[in-house]
Order: sequence, then structure tokens, then C-alpha cells
Amino acid sequence: MTGKIIKGIAGFYYVHVAESGVYECKAKGIFRNRNIKPTVGDDVEIEVLSEVDHLGNINEILPRKNILVRPAVTNVDQAIIIFALKDPVPNLQLLDKFLIQMNKQRIPVVICFNKSDLIREDQIEELMEIYGKSGAQMVFVSAKNKEGIDLLFSALKGKTSTVAGPSGVGKSSIINTIQSDVHMEIGVLSEKIKRGKHTTRHSQFIPVDVNTYILDTPGFSTLSLDNIDAEELKQYYPEFELYEPFCKYGGCNHIGETACGIKDAVADGQLSPVRYEHYRSLYEELKMVKKY
Repeated sequence: MTGKIIKGIAGFYYVHVAESGVYECKAKGIFRNRNIKPTVGDDVEIEVLSEVDHLGNINEILPRKNILVRPAVTNVDQAIIIFALKDPVPNLQLLDKFLIQMNKQRIPVVICFNKSDLIREDQIEELMEIYGKSGAQMVFVSAKNKEGIDLLFSALKGKTSTVAGPSGVGKSSIINTIQSDVHMEIGVLSEKIKRGKHTTRHSQFIPVDVNTYILDTPGFSTLSLDNIDAEELKQYYPEFELYEPFCKYGGCNHIGETACGIKDAVADGQLSPVRYEHYRSLYEELKMVKKY
């Protein structure tokens, strides 16, 4: 029987099997011998020990397509980055850090801007101008009014998505709204994995439709780029690629060089000056980290 690990606590792994529900499983000792640890998001083969109590053993971990370190999850198809449009005002440089980290790991991104009911249409258009060439899909929603949720659900359907974003942006409200429209039998899910205070401390995939999972993680307000060098930062701005052939110097970092295709594109309005200024700021920040 094949399923997906949706939560792991203290050596127990909760495996969701489509149409059968959630099984509480232990991993066989063979994984320790191979120095492999089952991880949330793993597709696994299980042996059912009790159909009544939904107990089993994990016999095999199927090949992984990718693995994230923070949070520790595998087989992610995309990242849903949630920011509020107001209350709090979005920290776009923090958003760019999210995009950089996901681009480094080659994980597609959907930017979900919540609280669209609180701002003007021209403000939405401004954000579309800034991120229209970033390579990320954008969805504008109002969790309060349930507007745009159908578009977000369409972006989620059939995929395993990790959800991230700072605290206070309405992430929980959006997740709850998505789940409220789901009519899916997941067996003993609530009894098996709802273990009190553990629920917000551990990564947990939530089944919301057939072959559709979202990873609920705590919110955070900071994000480090300590795994990235200043010189490689430009690789994670997809919109730069079209204009880099116009740089005079090979290896141009688009900061102090003359005859730079990126700086010319910004001056001509072809690239967002907001994104470019964030790039400059993060480049200098990473240079200082390397220096000291």
C-alpha cells in the first residue's frame, strides 16, 4: 500500500493513503542501517498491521524529487508564499528572499497576496508590475470575503505545496477557508495527528483534495540567505536573463560595472526598479557577510 507521510512525531509517522485514511506507522530498522530518515512529504510503501486501528510499518521510501532543509520536507511541487497587502504592509525585500531561496532549489512559486479588499486596484497593478517578470505566479485573495480562493485552489490542485510567509498575514485563515470546502474522507486523521501542542511545532501536510496537499508551517518574519554567495545572487532573478547578454563584461554583477544590460533595462523601464534595488541591497549585504 502506498501513501504520503503527512506528519512525524517522536518516531511515529502518519501516512495518508488515498481513500483509506491515515495510518500510524513506525519505520523499520533498515532505514537506520542505511542512514536514511523518513521525512514529511515522503511517498512510502507501508505494511498494514491493523486495519481497525490504522497501524502499520513503513517498508520502503520511494525516490525523492527534492528535499527542503527548512522546513524539513520532501517532494514539494511548489511553494505558496503568502503576504498581506495591508495590516501588515508587505515587506517586499523579505518576499524577494523567499523567491531567491525557492529559485535556488528550483521550486516554482505562487505569490498569494491576501486582504485584497483593503487596497485600491492601482496598488494591485503596481505589485503586478514589480513581480510580473519574476517567474512567480500571482494570486490576489481576500480570505475574509472568500474572494479569489477558487483561483488559489486551482493553483494547488494536484500538487504538494509548502506554504510560507510572515505572521499576521492571514495564512491560517486561508488554509482554513481552503479546507472548509473539502469533502474528503481521511479516516482517523484528526484522532491520529492532532496531538495537542505538537500540532503547531511540527511540519504537517494537510490533504485538501485528491493528490493535493498543503504543508502548514509556523509563520516567521526573518529569512537568512547565508547559503548564497553575493556573486551567485543574480542567478535567482529570472528576469535578468533576457538582458544579461547586453552586459559588456563577462561575470557582470550589475552593481558598479559600466555598460550593464540590467541597469540599462531598469533605466528604460523594462525591469522593476524595486526588484533591482532589493537585488543591490541584498548583494551588498551578502558581500559584507563574506568579508567578515
